[in-house]
Amino acid sequence: MNPLLLIIVPLVGAALAVAWPNNRTRPWLLPVVGFVHVGLTLWLFLDPPAVPPNAWLGFDPLARAVLPAVALLFLVCGAYGVAYLKVRSERPNRVFVALLLVVLGMLSAGHQARHLGLLWIATETVTLAAVPLLHFNGTPRAFEATWKYLLVGGTGIALSLLGSFALGYASLHGGGDGNLTFVALTGQGAGLSRPWVLTAWVLLLVGYGTKMGLAPMHTWKPDAYGEAPGIVGAILAGGVTTVAFTALLRVRAVVGAAGEGPIADRTLLVVGLFSMLVAALFLLGTRDFKRMLAYSSVEHMGILSIGAALGPAGVAAALFHVWTNGLTKGALFLSAGNLRRAAGSASMDDVRGMAVITPRSAAIFVAGMFAVTALPPFGPFFSELQLVRAALATGHGAATTMFLGCLLFAFFGLTRVVFGIVDGRPRPAVRAHGRRFVETAGVIVPPLVLLGFSLWLGLFTPTVLREAWLAAVAQLFPTP
Repeated sequence: MNPLLLIIVPLVGAALAVAWPNNRTRPWLLPVVGFVHVGLTLWLFLDPPAVPPNAWLGFDPLARAVLPAVALLFLVCGAYGVAYLKVRSERPNRVFVALLLVVLGMLSAGHQARHLGLLWIATETVTLAAVPLLHFNGTPRAFEATWKYLLVGGTGIALSLLGSFALGYASLHGGGDGNLTFVALTGQGAGLSRPWVLTAWVLLLVGYGTKMGLAPMHTWKPDAYGEAPGIVGAILAGGVTTVAFTALLRVRAVVGAAGEGPIADRTLLVVGLFSMLVAALFLLGTRDFKRMLAYSSVEHMGILSIGAALGPAGVAAALFHVWTNGLTKGALFLSAGNLRRAAGSASMDDVRGMAVITPRSAAIFVAGMFAVTALPPFGPFFSELQLVRAALATGHGAATTMFLGCLLFAFFGLTRVVFGIVDGRPRPAVRAHGRRFVETAGVIVPPLVLLGFSLWLGLFTPTVLREAWLAAVAQLFPTP
């Protein structure tokens, strides 16, 4: 089967959404296209095609290890979107539905991109497509968050473009022909110009690190996640950040082939630990439960960065964490969206007693909080445990201690906010809002399914999935 279908199907769905005349039935395109996309992805996952070495686009082992998680997340979020847009019937949804499908298509392109320029185009398109999605609520704060996202994200993309140019020049300066496919750049290896490789690594780390939300490039996240609809926050946290992370993994393989892998690993480790520390400190002080999810995302992007710095075992743990964190974070964002609509606010100062107003959403939110803070038997516990083992095996005892300390403080911060809004007696304003919100199956089942996936990954991680992660590691760290 042609992997291009993973890009074509969502884009055709986006075109249908633009032409679809009925505002009420248009949202059904999200789960329908998502279901077809998942079917195609699983087909390719179980029967991966051969990818020509110099292909610009292909379902290679790294795409196989990550893209199915994004597809599953979008399918469940698409099902949630039907109920969500029914509640928000006062807002036109033509652009919203179309751009969500464009994001899915471009995420598929970004994960399959084996050419540095094509990777940049896909991530830039995702950035632009997400702008109207963030502004869907149409409030002044959403407008401000959208501009911050566009400004900071655009700066990151510009830096990643400069980094792409620098890596191309490293090839030319080293006697190559400037071929920007990752296979060609890795094959040139030590022939790449060392100064230009290091320059490219810094620019690309900052550029794609901005898309991930690594500190200190994370400043767009609290506002964007705080003001975006829950479905948009889930896709940003579990999908858009993932394509940026896989971009860094591909670039790290080139830097390693050029003989500068230790430098790249040290920078990834420092940036990852710094992101976790910054996130933990902000989690101890924030009073907004949607901004809390943004800082939690910064923390987990730091965890991925640390995993990428720990060699093959660490990368395998990071790919595991891509799945567990993305699906768990999706459950948190969707349930948080329910709480936000029921309460009319996202601040602890205005919201409490949500266990009375929205008992099902509150229960999912609490369970998701325990899952994302690595409580067994949920998936994040096992992926983070695997990462700790990789860190100890590679002699990073001090980094492991700091890692565990940041996890502890993040746990304190998350529980402070979550139980602050769930427990207690509802405020009169919250109770009034609660009467207008009904916990239908359409808004409860999707986050519950995502939470079930997180539990399944922890208890019964399929062997074929572990083999896919190991195949991706073998691609990134080829044996001589």
